[in-house]
Amino acid sequence: MKANNNIWLNLDWATVLLYLSLVILGWINIYAAVYSEEHQSILDMGQKYGKQLIWIIAGIVLAIMVLFVDSKFYSAFAYHIYAVTIVLLISVLFVGKEINGARAWFEFGNIALQPAELGKFATNLALAKCISQYEFKLQKFRSYIVLLALTGLPALLIIMQNDTGSALVFAVFVFVFYREGLNGMVLFWGFAAAALFILSLVLDQFKLLLFLLTISVGAYGVLRQSLKETLIGYLGIIGIFGVIWLGNTILDLGGAPLELLVTTTGITAILVIIYGILKRIGEVWRILLFFIFAICISMSVNYFYKNVMAPHQRDRIDQVLGIKIDKLGKGYNVNQSKIAIGSGGFIGKGFLKGTQTKYNFVPEQSTDFIFCTVGEEWGFLGSTVVLGLFLLILTRIITLAERQRSQFSRVYGYGVACILFFHIAINISMTIGIAPVIGIPLPFFSYGGSSLWAFTILLFIFLRLDASRTENIR
Repeated sequence: MKANNNIWLNLDWATVLLYLSLVILGWINIYAAVYSEEHQSILDMGQKYGKQLIWIIAGIVLAIMVLFVDSKFYSAFAYHIYAVTIVLLISVLFVGKEINGARAWFEFGNIALQPAELGKFATNLALAKCISQYEFKLQKFRSYIVLLALTGLPALLIIMQNDTGSALVFAVFVFVFYREGLNGMVLFWGFAAAALFILSLVLDQFKLLLFLLTISVGAYGVLRQSLKETLIGYLGIIGIFGVIWLGNTILDLGGAPLELLVTTTGITAILVIIYGILKRIGEVWRILLFFIFAICISMSVNYFYKNVMAPHQRDRIDQVLGIKIDKLGKGYNVNQSKIAIGSGGFIGKGFLKGTQTKYNFVPEQSTDFIFCTVGEEWGFLGSTVVLGLFLLILTRIITLAERQRSQFSRVYGYGVACILFFHIAINISMTIGIAPVIGIPLPFFSYGGSSLWAFTILLFIFLRLDASRTENIR
């Protein structure tokens, strides 16, 4: 009995209050999103908001059950929970129900369960267990392979279910690894690859190569802290290109601008290598490595984009990047979402007075696009309040993670923060048109039992660990 009393005394009630506030606000906005005159009662169990209330109550029961479990259970059985989840992810490929093109659901009567949602907290537990082991050293190459396997296996299985959006969430664990000692260069190469992917789509080959040359010379100058060498590099490239262009014109060789720039790049690379060897300048090799990496990424983008990505994924990216504009077709969802949010103005149209959502102009308005209802009915002011609540709960989780004595608890806490942040950032970004629509829910807000229960378990496991933060959990 004493142990249970300690749980309630040590429980971080501020986070619990933020959780309840978000869940209740989500429920109210689901009601507003699908409200009709024929079903006015918010307690109508035949409507989405009535079902959501049942899932909320069930979620609170789950949260209480999680809190009553001994905190050491989550560490002792972390791998077991992970293994069970992997089995579920494999099983759903064979016996799961297909919804919206994704075979990712188990159906039990009127209840559908998505194991991908469970995979997030299960993987988080497994990673926390792995990293907190005495023999684990993040700086070893073997450790990278283990972490990649733990995160990559569930992500791969989810991709096989045709649910790429949920699979992308697993990439966010790299920030947890960074907190625990991962070399910052890994993050740099990751962000560089993402930026190059986008640039390769929006720039033609000539502009992209010119951009890479410019960036490479500038980076060399920063590493060397020499403005003189930077200017010499730029002037040298311009001079080499000018000579090649002049020779091409005089001899009437008919070389295209891209071919001339490629030749310039090759000659420049040879000269730089010779210079680096003679002067023994290590920075030269770093820049060459970056340049080769960039060229390989940009060359592979076209193949990956056309042969690996699904047509609907390409369409969504094209809409966001402005490569294609189809407001009445592929870009309809996002366009209507932006109209709904923009029409709310500063204070919104008022509760139950949104027209874009009431007349079903916004598809999936109670799930992926639930934030549209907030923007239309509560305006900029209400949206700021909701974003503020999300910011508060993220900040609180990170604060709690930092005060943990156990590395297991700290790693798990950062995993919770990263998963929630990814969902919040991507979901809201796609509703306002600055990220592709990848179909992931807004935590505690979107309609659906699987996501609500998974986020609840994810959060309350951490709160249970925090309530026992004086214990040594491994």
